[in-house]
Amino acid sequence: MAEPTKEELMARIAELEKQAGAKRGNRIEFKVSEKGGRVRLSDSADALRSFLQENKSWLKLKGSE
Repeated sequence: MAEPTKEELMARIAELEKQAGAKRGNRIEFKVSEKGGRVRLSDSADALRSFLQENKSWLKLKGSE
């Protein structure tokens, strides 16, 4: 499998940023209310797991070189 080109990587980044919505820096924030906060939190956890699985080859574990 050939490595992606710079243009392909930039397009993928743009796609992921569009999916993520507004950029909020390097932090994740959750607001949990009495009405449905738990459901939205669970949905976000599933999306995060999906993202990590899809991008596993690009990610490194902390402490592994």
